[in-house]
Amino acid sequence: MDINTATHPGQAEGHTHGHYSINIAEGGLQFRQLVLTDPIPMGRQILAISGLTPVGEYSLLAILPSGDFEDVRLDETYDLQASGAERFIAFRTDRTFKFTIDDKQMEWGKPIISGQELHKLAKPAEGYAVFLEVRGGEDRLIEREDLIDLNEPGIEHFITAPKPEKEFVIVINGRRYTIDYKTISFEQVLALAGMIPNPEIIYLMTFTHAASKPHKGTLTEGNAVKVKQEGTVFNVTATVRS
Repeated sequence: MDINTATHPGQAEGHTHGHYSINIAEGGLQFRQLVLTDPIPMGRQILAISGLTPVGEYSLLAILPSGDFEDVRLDETYDLQASGAERFIAFRTDRTFKFTIDDKQMEWGKPIISGQELHKLAKPAEGYAVFLEVRGGEDRLIEREDLIDLNEPGIEHFITAPKPEKEFVIVINGRRYTIDYKTISFEQVLALAGMIPNPEIIYLMTFTHAASKPHKGTLTEGNAVKVKQEGTVFNVTATVRS
């Protein structure tokens, strides 16, 4: 297997010319980018190239665009060709983490939990959302794509409460659209613009004035960005695949 071990912080997300970007973190949310030339590495190879050895002492999770976690076994291959830059978190721990949701005691076997997983555990009613309870401050809305570090102080109590009603105005190819969700994916932008995914067409999508960091850049298939309440701009061009 041929893997380039150098990190490339400035390289665009996704894959180009046989190079496949991954973002990996160990036991937290401090991601670093690596570039691989093998499009289908095994779990143990991802860990080894990341310097996480002995690989047998680690578990590896892929973070899906939905916010779900997917276990990647050591001798299982993972296809990096399917979407943009893949995110992985590796854990070397057998500790459990305790927190509450609406005063119900919960345990989690890893220091990181996604907003998607919290919503599955909380099962909020229609029109409700999950919040991190902030003592003496404003409770924090947990989006499904958020990643929460349970090691951080104050990450102990979550509650369900009515979801705040917000509208976000975005611009796609010069036309304004109003949405009621803060995070929008590559596929959702295409759908709003009336563009149907087609294997014969390559879509190039750029954005500016986003709420997430970086505030501008290229949005690739399978990825998403957080938008501002008004002013996030998307430009989409279509090219017939040669």
